[in-house]
Amino acid sequence: MSASFLSIGHLARQTGTKVETIRFYEKNGLLPAPSRTEGNYRAYEPDHLNRLSFIRRARDLGFSLDQIRALLTLADDRGQSCAAIDAIANEHRAEVEKKINDLLALKAELDRMINRCGHGVVADCRIIETLSPR
Repeated sequence: MSASFLSIGHLARQTGTKVETIRFYEKNGLLPAPSRTEGNYRAYEPDHLNRLSFIRRARDLGFSLDQIRALLTLADDRGQSCAAIDAIANEHRAEVEKKINDLLALKAELDRMINRCGHGVVADCRIIETLSPR
């Protein structure tokens, strides 16, 4: 294997991605299939590493695979307007804000349950009472 090619293991280590996940991204068109060595091993190039790093960062930020696919397609055409990218980011931000609001409501409910607790015995526990079917 040429020094400019990267093995799947190297790619996995460099990006903190499991080998199975890299294969999944290839199978689903997020990561282009690499060339093969004479021994039929995958031979990744630095562009694969960069693309996989992009995918990993986007996943870490909570973007869906469909959103990432769209972002990658847009990123491949560097001369176009970034309005579509802004739309995807705004959509994702709205999803994050909804999750934050849901989590704040959950926290308030948990606070309410905990504050109602008399710290006595389980038979009188308001948390158990709240969680039990009526």
